[in-house]
Amino acid sequence: MKRLLYGFAMCQSMFCAIPFPGNLWDEKARGQMLLFLPVVGLKIGGIWAVLAWLVRLLRLPSLVSGLILCACPFVLTGFLHLDGFMDVTDAVKSCRDLEKRRAILKDSHVGSFAVIGLCLLMLTQFALLASVPETADWRILILIPAVSRCCSALAVKGLPPMATSQYAAQEKNKAHQWILAGMLAAFLAAGFLLCGKYGFALLGCLAGYALALHRGYKSLEGMNGDISGYALTVGEACAVAVYALI
Repeated sequence: MKRLLYGFAMCQSMFCAIPFPGNLWDEKARGQMLLFLPVVGLKIGGIWAVLAWLVRLLRLPSLVSGLILCACPFVLTGFLHLDGFMDVTDAVKSCRDLEKRRAILKDSHVGSFAVIGLCLLMLTQFALLASVPETADWRILILIPAVSRCCSALAVKGLPPMATSQYAAQEKNKAHQWILAGMLAAFLAAGFLLCGKYGFALLGCLAGYALALHRGYKSLEGMNGDISGYALTVGEACAVAVYALI
């Protein structure tokens, strides 16, 4: 039980900008961290949904609402996954050989493809969230980050990692993969049961994540945290597109 508590605290500290009380860290609990990634996603999604409810209650202008809701998930994660999105975009779009693509992935400098990709992503997500109709069920926003993080945890635990990845030394845990798969199924079912047709936003997240993961993993021939962040960002953008347009 203590190791699970440490795993949750470490996951919260690493993948969320919301401070966690205390300074709980134990390397022996590192293997438990990703098990709690969807839980952190629920916390982020809950704040996102409350903001969506508030901007509607306050009848803020649509452009202001779009800006607040667009920024929310990125701010709450300390822009961590957005950094992965930019790194992978630079590497994949370079169209160089594998060794060079991996070097670009680890380069701390920002390339033109990353800047272009970031601008397009922000403009698209802002426009979509500013266009969400008044009747849209904002509760689905609770589940979108949870679904994207289920996908990330499953991908990291299930796919062969790059040698340079922080996850390379972790042992594969089939029990954890089954738990995460069960959580993913529960979130998908909850989306349709609670939000009706807006549950399709979660399927959009799943499809977007899978396509982005395939692109990044195939191009870089291995899994790491940057690819996970890249696919998570694309998946959530696809979910927002379905939410706004359905």
